[in-house]
Amino acid sequence: GIGKDGWAILFSHPADYTPVCTTELGMVNKMTDKFKAKNVKLIALSCDDVESHKGWTKDILDYAGTSQFDFPIIADPKRDLAVQLGMLDPDEKDAAGLPLTCRAVFIIGPEYRLKLSMLYPATT
Repeated sequence: GIGKDGWAILFSHPADYTPVCTTELGMVNKMTDKFKAKNVKLIALSCDDVESHKGWTKDILDYAGTSQFDFPIIADPKRDLAVQLGMLDPDEKDAAGLPLTCRAVFIIGPEYRLKLSMLYPATT
């Protein structure tokens, strides 16, 4: 859990290896100590599988110039969680014809309540 004084940030990305997603996760990874100091837990979501995440993490670390990846990336290849959280873009599809996950940010407060949500299409 996030603890009585903790916060959590869940953020999603349309696909592994995309340039914008790689730079965003790289910057967040470089800032994990600042988030930890404020008692904020981080977790990302991408609709690719775990093996893809493992390879992508190497690219993220290379971009960020760091050696350790400090937060998990949820693998959601069937888009189950993305559907539950309303993260799918109705217009943009991947090569297999599946809807892309929107770029989304959810900030959850200490009482496990949503404090902010931001959702924008993969094309933005």
